[in-house]
Amino acid sequence: MRNDEGGTMVMEQQTGLHSRPNMGTLFQQSEPPSFSDDDDFHNRKSNASLSSPRYSTTTSGDGEVSPYMMSPWNSQPSSWHLQQHQPCPSENDFGQDGLIGSIVKEEGHIYSLAASGDMLYTGTDSKNIRVWKNLKEFSGFKAKSGLVKAIIILDDRVFTGHQDGKIRAWKASPTNPTVYKKFGSFPAIGHVIKSSVKPKNYVEVRRKCSVLRIKHFDAVSCLSLNEEQGLLYSGSWDKTLKVWRISDFKCMESIDGAHDDAINSVVDGFSGLVFTGSADGTVKSWYRELQEKGTKHSMVQQLLKQENAVTALAVSRESDTLYCGSSDGLVNFWEHTNRGLAHGGVLRGHKVAVLCMATAGKLVFSGSADKSICVWRREEGGIHACLSVLTGHTGPLKCLAVEEDHQMSTETNRKWIVYSGSLDKSVKVWRVSEHAPTLNEIKETYHIH
Repeated sequence: MRNDEGGTMVMEQQTGLHSRPNMGTLFQQSEPPSFSDDDDFHNRKSNASLSSPRYSTTTSGDGEVSPYMMSPWNSQPSSWHLQQHQPCPSENDFGQDGLIGSIVKEEGHIYSLAASGDMLYTGTDSKNIRVWKNLKEFSGFKAKSGLVKAIIILDDRVFTGHQDGKIRAWKASPTNPTVYKKFGSFPAIGHVIKSSVKPKNYVEVRRKCSVLRIKHFDAVSCLSLNEEQGLLYSGSWDKTLKVWRISDFKCMESIDGAHDDAINSVVDGFSGLVFTGSADGTVKSWYRELQEKGTKHSMVQQLLKQENAVTALAVSRESDTLYCGSSDGLVNFWEHTNRGLAHGGVLRGHKVAVLCMATAGKLVFSGSADKSICVWRREEGGIHACLSVLTGHTGPLKCLAVEEDHQMSTETNRKWIVYSGSLDKSVKVWRVSEHAPTLNEIKETYHIH
């Protein structure tokens, strides 16, 4: 959508603190990208996931049609036009509603988004955070520097992670909800001053260069919230995992060298566990202990070690399952058991990097550099069926958010609104039914061979 004044937003050039491998290296199996962009993952060859058990009912290597080709949404590009809403497909159209809207603002690639009720927040490489209400532009605010790589919503507060290594906190004005102002940053300036007087609070990041341990010195790539404990987790390209107390912006703990390469994803999990995924190809679980003067996180399990970069994590609290997307296009998952986390299988719906993931109810969503979203449903026994492949973006998927559609949901069939942000500078909005037929069922019904 364009603003009331008309015209096109000018995209500002963003420079990071440290360069990262070019995204184009991940598209060697797909169409050559029409743009190049630095990103937070590495292209590695797979060695671990190929031998994993396969629990997907629709992705096999024995001649079966792939989910992408079977998807009813792959028949033709979306006909959605800017600033218009087209009617949704009927309920008997594979039990799903498909694409219901699209938002475009010509000001940069979409790197992050978060949804809360009828509000949507989007972050781009133009440093802007846009606020949308019912898919209409409502407000916006801008950081002085730093591509917006992560957004977290907590009540009336917005927390953003940036490529300049900073985490900023914003709040809407109580008298004018369209005006957002920054009311703090992590760590608070008082904590920085207090910490800076003691030499032991510094860590050497390169030869003859030291920084405060409580500050990130490279891009903040991911954020996760534990609302119950009032904690915010941040992962960074500086290889550290930091734990923040939201009430006063204090760094409660810094796990230096949590990984051997950039941390690409962090997610607060279940049973006191926190999960991190890295470009070093590992997924780690950390157990949280609350102490009198802070927190202590201890690594309890390395769930995955492979050559391919781990690019996205998501947790289903409904089934206590962890999902992990990698640069080889695979999605591994682990299930919580009495003996800890056990590997449950691999979902094979993409041939190139999975860049973002989300869960909702029984559904799992994986967004990829192949410009599509695979929708999976967890069945009894941990089996996952591919319901559909959502297509329409013209650039890689970078971020996903899901909210329940309370107006359309019923007791027997929950429906979800899915927001997808892409490097094509657009956000697309989809409605997905939890009890849609699987692609195999569609194949049998319509005699697709």
